[in-house]
Amino acid sequence: MNDSHAPLIVRELTKAFSIATESLPILAGVNFALNEGEALAITGPSGSGKSTLLYILGVLDTPTSGEVIQFGQNPFELNASQQAEFRNQNVGFIFQDHHLMPQFSVLENVLIPTMVHQGTTNEAEDRAKHLLERVGLHDRMHHRPAQISGGERQRVAVCRALINNPRLLLADEPTGNLDRKNAESIGNLLLEINQEQSTILICVTHSRELATLFPKHLELRDGLLVSETN
Repeated sequence: MNDSHAPLIVRELTKAFSIATESLPILAGVNFALNEGEALAITGPSGSGKSTLLYILGVLDTPTSGEVIQFGQNPFELNASQQAEFRNQNVGFIFQDHHLMPQFSVLENVLIPTMVHQGTTNEAEDRAKHLLERVGLHDRMHHRPAQISGGERQRVAVCRALINNPRLLLADEPTGNLDRKNAESIGNLLLEINQEQSTILICVTHSRELATLFPKHLELRDGLLVSETN
């Protein structure tokens, strides 16, 4: 995975947090690269830095040192407004807690990322409906989140993450609140979309069952990514 021409390249990435007078290292020199259509699961114990790594890749946190190159650009060389634009155009996030807006319908929740600039277009609405049909929620579009199940809410969150056609899809414990059947369904859905749309998919998870679905699996251990066989 050390392809110098890959669209996602991470080199010697470190992250440390300051606590009182001490520096607490979380990431100690992470290296990897991924091409379009590749999918990587990252496992590791709580506190190992999995979510921290994902937030850096999503340009929601900054590294202490090292380099991240995404699609030929280092997003950490951009100013805050440029980084927000970069995220909106390139990155889709799926969180453990779906973070749906309870006052909006399923369809409106999916469309929220499209409202950042000029507002929702007919094209965006058509895409949202297509995505919801793709995940089996065509008859739930006008329901509120409280009116659908946990597995359905997470499928809505997947559609929301995909609405802007992201090139990089990041999933942070996407099945942590789901039963085994729904967890497997979400995992398979992510991998299907990854192949259909040739996105780069990175999922961090505690679930070995979910990780075994992925063609690539690494473990974050002592601040480093190390090989893990499924």
